[in-house]
Amino acid sequence: MKNIFKTTAASAMATAILASTLTLQANAGELIYTPLNPSFGGDPFMGSYLLGKAQSQDTNTDPNARGIESLSSTERLIQSLESRLISQLISDVGAGQIDEGAFDSGEFSVVVRDEGGQLIVRVVDKVTGDVTNISVGGLFNP
Repeated sequence: MKNIFKTTAASAMATAILASTLTLQANAGELIYTPLNPSFGGDPFMGSYLLGKAQSQDTNTDPNARGIESLSSTERLIQSLESRLISQLISDVGAGQIDEGAFDSGEFSVVVRDEGGQLIVRVVDKVTGDVTNISVGGLFNP
């Protein structure tokens, strides 16, 4: 008899606990989605942080990418001199001191001329044969 009382008391207690939990009211707050990525409406100051994280995790390499080779001092000097000469050539033609001028290097050729107040720069890549024409109007007085 003692055993039946324990079982009945245990089931009564379980029923009481179950009834008390069912009567409790559950409260929940509203869920609000806040994006991190600025592309999707997040904080614009997170962009550089997210980009840095993505780049640090990137292990892929482009098989077609050329390696960056550092230039020797002589190559940097030649590149600087070529840039300066082409700049002076464009300035001279633009100022009306000469009508046409040309610069020729091992890899490309540049011809600059004034056509009625419009500066025409023609660049020919000697290696590939590509020709690029650049027209600039209204910057120089004829």
